[in-house]
Amino acid sequence: MTSTTETLSNPHDATSVRLGLAQQLAETLLSERGEASGAFVARELHGVMAALDAADRHGFQRYLAAGFQPDATALRTAAERYLAEATAETAAAVAQAADPPRQELLRRMNMAPGGTAALIAMRSEIAARLRDEPVLKLLDGDLKHLFSSWFNRGFLELRRIDWQSPAAVLEKLIAYEAVHEIKGWDDLRRRLAPDRRCFAFFHPALPDEPLIFVEVALVEGLATSMPPLLAQDVDEAVARAQAARADTAIFYSISNCQEGLRGVSFGNFLIKQVVEELKAEFPQLKRFSTLSPIPGFRRWLTGQLAEAGTSTAAVASALAQDGWWNDARQSEALRPVLMRLCATYLTRPASAGNRIDPVARFHLGNGARLERINWLGNTTKRGIAESFGVMVNYLYDRDSIEANHEVYARDGTIVRSPDVEALLQTH
Repeated sequence: MTSTTETLSNPHDATSVRLGLAQQLAETLLSERGEASGAFVARELHGVMAALDAADRHGFQRYLAAGFQPDATALRTAAERYLAEATAETAAAVAQAADPPRQELLRRMNMAPGGTAALIAMRSEIAARLRDEPVLKLLDGDLKHLFSSWFNRGFLELRRIDWQSPAAVLEKLIAYEAVHEIKGWDDLRRRLAPDRRCFAFFHPALPDEPLIFVEVALVEGLATSMPPLLAQDVDEAVARAQAARADTAIFYSISNCQEGLRGVSFGNFLIKQVVEELKAEFPQLKRFSTLSPIPGFRRWLTGQLAEAGTSTAAVASALAQDGWWNDARQSEALRPVLMRLCATYLTRPASAGNRIDPVARFHLGNGARLERINWLGNTTKRGIAESFGVMVNYLYDRDSIEANHEVYARDGTIVRSPDVEALLQTH
């Protein structure tokens, strides 16, 4: 008989043993014995999972996805009873029979310390394989379903992050910033200065891990470009004076931090609650607006120019020249054309193969108004690559948020300002 020690001396065999042990522990966790000692077994399972290499983690994920399906006989029986007598009771029986045992297994896996973080990491890891391995969509769907319950608004805690926040949290802001890169500690300190605010949602299961955070600038008037918001040569006294004079809060960066929680919405709650927090602290604020990127504009416009052919060859040629945005003559020649086309892009109705810009969809769905399109608001490499430097303000008017949300949700109506409407009329 081969001993465990002898088996583990071969690395390939060792990972196979660990994978088998993980599968065995999963079965045990879902059994009656597992129910009685769930936290202990779940802790063991997570310990084994942490020791798996990438190939065996993949094998375990496929095992979870392909197994633990609903009992086909019980589901068929429940469905037949519902068809024979459609009552609330028979419908509930169908729902119960259709609930895969895998969801209960994942719930029990969550009982271990660190279980929530491990499951989020699992969903993040399988994301890249969903297209090629449809079976993993079953596991992905169950995880998303559970996370939607575990991370509902009632469990989330809004915290302001400032320079006195724990270093571990501050480091995560630098790591997770997804819109405008934070270039070290000096840059971060400026973004947490007296005329700036940063708020994040946290969850009790992940006390030091922000789920999503928003960065806010307190300014006078509607900001039209990023450089003034990111300028670092401002001392604290000037920043305090700026905050006291500010009449506008500009939301200039919103970053989701956990890839494993994609599709679980936090942003709509975050913005609305931050508006209330800011209004309480700074009663003089009159406007709440974003200064947002337009990540799909360049891709869409490139396709439009290619389809139009020779009639737009001059525009396509000008945009292909490196540094055109630094040449005042070239820039001003392109400005009316790109501003009109950007307004068209942001207001066109959604259709098959014609998706709404993702940032626009988020803010419009939250009840914002498409307020203003800003020429060369961000001429960084990323800004040019995404939208030829064009940026947009979405205005959150507290009196019309709900009405805007309703018309957008009902029929896709995009509420926009007269300024944007005027751009659509130019030729």
